[in-house]
Amino acid sequence: MSYTSSFVHDFIRQLKHNQPADPIARHAEIPWFDIDNASDRELLVTHSSPCSFTLGTGASIYTDVLIPALTTARHEVILVTCFWARSTTLSALHEALVQLAAHRCALLADARSKATAPIPPLRVRICFSSRSLLQKLLHPQSRDGYVYPPSSWKAVLGLPEPALLESAAIQLQVKSHFFLPFSVMHPKFVVVDRQRAFIPSCNVSWEPWLEGCVEVTGAAVSGLLSFYSRTWDPECGGTEPPLERNHLIEPPAFDVRMAGLILVASTAHRRVALLPESPSPIPTLLLPSSCHRNPHFRPFPWQKDPEPPATPLNVALLTLLNGAGRSIYIQTPNLTCQAVLRALLDALRRGVDVAVVTSRNLMLLEQLVTAGTTTSRCIRSLLRRYKKLERRLAENHPADVEAGHASLGRLRISYFCPRPGLKTRTQRRQRPSPAQVEEEEEEPVHSHLKLIMVDDEYTVLGSGNLDRASWYTSQELGILFQSSNFANTVGAEVDGVLADRLDLVFDSAVH
Repeated sequence: MSYTSSFVHDFIRQLKHNQPADPIARHAEIPWFDIDNASDRELLVTHSSPCSFTLGTGASIYTDVLIPALTTARHEVILVTCFWARSTTLSALHEALVQLAAHRCALLADARSKATAPIPPLRVRICFSSRSLLQKLLHPQSRDGYVYPPSSWKAVLGLPEPALLESAAIQLQVKSHFFLPFSVMHPKFVVVDRQRAFIPSCNVSWEPWLEGCVEVTGAAVSGLLSFYSRTWDPECGGTEPPLERNHLIEPPAFDVRMAGLILVASTAHRRVALLPESPSPIPTLLLPSSCHRNPHFRPFPWQKDPEPPATPLNVALLTLLNGAGRSIYIQTPNLTCQAVLRALLDALRRGVDVAVVTSRNLMLLEQLVTAGTTTSRCIRSLLRRYKKLERRLAENHPADVEAGHASLGRLRISYFCPRPGLKTRTQRRQRPSPAQVEEEEEEPVHSHLKLIMVDDEYTVLGSGNLDRASWYTSQELGILFQSSNFANTVGAEVDGVLADRLDLVFDSAVH
C-alpha cells in the first residue's frame, strides 16, 4: 500500500517551495529537515506498524501503557514531554524508577557473585519544556537548553535519588528547552530501545483530561529518533542502535505489573490492539513543526492575518483539509487558527461534511495571550459564516434547496463535557499511595486529544492543536497514517468514549 500520489506530490512540492534558502534562517528552525535531501525526505515520508491505540486520562495512559513500556527497556529510554508537574503521573513514574533500580541492583549483584558478563547500563533521557512560569522566564535562551544537575532531581523534579540510580547503572539526564516569549517544545513521545515508540497527547501533569496514545514500530521510529536528536541530543547517534547488543547480556525484563505500583483507572480508558491489515507496514508521515520566536501578531482589525509557517505539520494538515472530498473530523482542545477555520469553511462550501469536537473554556488565558481570541469566539464566527453561506445558497438556488440538493456540507460542532452522573476529580498534587489511587476512577473534565481524520482514510495524531500557538510558535510533532482500517478503528474507539460526553452546539442537519 502506498500514498495517494497527488497528496505526497503536493506535500513535497509545497515544502520545497516554502523552505528558506538562507542558511541562517534554516539554522533557526528547531529541528530542521531539508526536504531537498533524499535522506531527510525518507525520515518524514515513511512507513510504520501501529500496535495499539489507547484513550483515557493522562494518568491512566501513563500508568497502564507508558510506564510499563519504559520499565521493559534493556538499554535506553527517551521520554519527551512539554509540561512537568507534581502529580499522580509523576509519582507513578518516580515509583517505577525506584522499583526498576532495585530490580537492576539485584541483577548487578547476581552478575558479580557469579562472575558473569556485566549487565549493561540503562540510558534514560527525560526532556521537557515547561515546569513553572518562573522557570520559563529565567530559562537560558540557547539551543543547548538547560541540563538539570543531579542535586535537583529529587527536590525540584520529583525524581529518585541520584545515588539510587547510579547504584543501578541507570544513566539519567534531564534537560529542558524554552524560548521567550512563548515558544514551548510541545511534542510528547516515548521511545524504548529505539524500537518501540509511543506518541501520546498527555503531559507529565495533573489535569484529568481525555487523552490518546498510539504505539508504533517500524521505519517511522528512525524519523522520531532523528527529530529527538536534532532538538535535544545531537550526540545521541541519530538512528543508530545505542549499544552493540551482540556483545552484551540482555538483562531480564522488569515486570512492572508485579511490583504493586500506582495504577490509575479512568472511566474513559479504552485500549485496542491494532491488527495489521496487510503483511506490510502502512504509509506514515512524520510531521515535525519547528518552534518560532516571532508570533507575527497583527493587532489591528484591518491587518490581514499572516500565513502560518510552512512546517511539515502545517503543510500536511492544510493539504488534507483542502483536498478533502467527503468528510473531515476534528477533535482539538482549542480552535483559534484562522488558516484552519478558512480551510474548514472552504471544505463545507465544496460539500464536504465537517464535524468538530472541542473544549469549552479550556486554557482561556493562554488563548487570549497567544491568539487574542478564544475558541468560543472562533466557533461563533465559523457558525455565522456558515449560516451566511446557507442564506446565499437559498437565495441563489432555491429550487436545489427545496429538492434537498444543497451543495453545502453538513456542519456539526460539539463541546466535550464530563459524562452526567459521574463524579469528577482533580489529581492530587502530592504523592498518593497506590491504594488511594486505585480506589478512584478519573472522569475526564476536558478533551485534550488531538485528532484529525479525513475521508475515513487519513488519520493525524500527535501534539499539535488547531490553535494559533501550535501553528505559529510552538514546536509540535504529528504523525499521519494512511489506512482506512486504522481510521475506522480509531474512529470507533473515540465514538465509544464520546458517547454521553458531548454537548451539541450546532448541527446543520437539524437546524
